[in-house]
Amino acid sequence: MGGMSSFRDNVAARRYELDHEDGPSFASYRDQRNARAILHVETPAPARGRGHAARLMEAIVADARMRGMKLVPLCGYAVAYFRRHPDAADVYAA
Repeated sequence: MGGMSSFRDNVAARRYELDHEDGPSFASYRDQRNARAILHVETPAPARGRGHAARLMEAIVADARMRGMKLVPLCGYAVAYFRRHPDAADVYAA
């Protein structure tokens, strides 16, 4: 795959997915009235520590921005991501 990763919103499974060598990494979500809650972000154990989850969150933020959608981080990882990336505040539903 040469480091190429593909991102998708798997609507049927209600999760975002990011393919990579040991993947996919995924983030499950639940839609609320006017926001999408990020419930759980996970990368397979062999692939951890390589930035896959951060890239997944980056893609989710870009997707939300494109759709004019707000995100509610409910899992620790997503909360920490928003804390580390103030530039993503525009899609953060406080």
